[in-house]
Amino acid sequence: MAIDLRTAPQYLKRGFDNTVWNVDPAKVPAWKRWLVHALRISVAIGRDLANGQLNLQAMSLVYTTLLSLVPLLAISFSVLKGFGVHNQLEPLLLNLMAPLGEKGIEIATRIIEFVDNAKVGVLGSVGLGLLVYTVVTLMQKIERAFNFSWHVTQHRSFAKRFSDYLSVILIGPVLVFASVGLSASLQAAPVVERLAAIEPLGMLFKLIGTVVPYLLIVAAFTFIYVFVPNTRVKVRSALVGALVAGFMWKLLGWAFAAFVVTSSNYAAIYSAFATLIIFMLWLYAGWLVLLLGASVACYHQKPELVTARGDTVRPANRYRERLALLILQLVGRHHYRGQAPWTSEHLAQRLNAPIETVDEVLAALVEHGLLTRTDADPPALVPGRPFEDTGLKAAVDAVRRHHPSAGGAPPKLAPEPGVDGLMAELDAAWDAAIGGRTLKDLAHDDASGQRPPATARVAGGD
Repeated sequence: MAIDLRTAPQYLKRGFDNTVWNVDPAKVPAWKRWLVHALRISVAIGRDLANGQLNLQAMSLVYTTLLSLVPLLAISFSVLKGFGVHNQLEPLLLNLMAPLGEKGIEIATRIIEFVDNAKVGVLGSVGLGLLVYTVVTLMQKIERAFNFSWHVTQHRSFAKRFSDYLSVILIGPVLVFASVGLSASLQAAPVVERLAAIEPLGMLFKLIGTVVPYLLIVAAFTFIYVFVPNTRVKVRSALVGALVAGFMWKLLGWAFAAFVVTSSNYAAIYSAFATLIIFMLWLYAGWLVLLLGASVACYHQKPELVTARGDTVRPANRYRERLALLILQLVGRHHYRGQAPWTSEHLAQRLNAPIETVDEVLAALVEHGLLTRTDADPPALVPGRPFEDTGLKAAVDAVRRHHPSAGGAPPKLAPEPGVDGLMAELDAAWDAAIGGRTLKDLAHDDASGQRPPATARVAGGD
């Protein structure tokens, strides 16, 4: 049977949709469920790359890294010097720059020279403060990029950001260099050398020596994916993203090594800037790999974000208003019953709503004082004002007046008596339907839908 080339793409797309999107994972074997899930994540990652936002995030991180790399290493060098392991900083940099060949050695040497010249002890309080601020700014930029990959709109508070970032900056290098040093010490131990001379133990030790660096990279990526995003990340999902990112990191190293070998033409064109350009390309590719791994971890933990179309639809006003009332009802119930307060993620799971929409509605309710966030980790939601004194109309007005995408309220329209009169009638009908009920009344509604009598007549607005 002849194949019509004009309709072949349609047949291929239909077959792909039937294989990937029109399959119920719960009704297929485990291996096929895993394959379908992997294909869906791959398609979602491809769409993210085509959208260009991940590329922009990676490019912005390159710029921030160039500004903050020396201060970051200077602080890490000072901490490592206190533990007597500062001499391992240069070998680690050389290992990271290994795919760049001789240019990597040159870049690592220059960075070490800058770090040696940056004497933290003689900077003074103002200089040290600026140094720490530069490093914290880098960490803040990294968090925002990872939050974007995780579809998280709520960032850490300043106090929590400062404490969390400094703990990683001060303790992280010690743990990294301790693990690297332990690995090197074990390989150089006399017992290990004698065992390596015995076959097949020698081949086994060579295999371990090849796998251990990859496992260290995976462990580091897993820690980054769990800690950096301002959301609870399951270790299993972070590990899946780290395994993918670690594999891509190894492939990236081989690809860059081959690229640098053939980069003599770039040196002829860019002269002394060739090394800087190659270093920036290496930083960009490395950040892009990290962000792709974060997206894989996100889609693994939240498969509901992977859809066939992939487009983001802004929910209608009626949906957002109903979601606001549901959130206030759940928060009020737990408050009056003395139960643990809700978090945004638990609310999204309970209401089966997109986390982005829940965060948007919560931002409106917090902005208008109906709810407030606690200092817990993660932040929980509690009433921001007495629910018994707040009318239901306040919740609806809060959502209607919140315009996150427009950057403010829309311009006032020209008056038109007919339309304005109709809108006034609709508002009056809404007020009559509410009947002076408060948020406390909403919180005490039982599961059968029976309404308790209104406690008091209150003003509906803010």
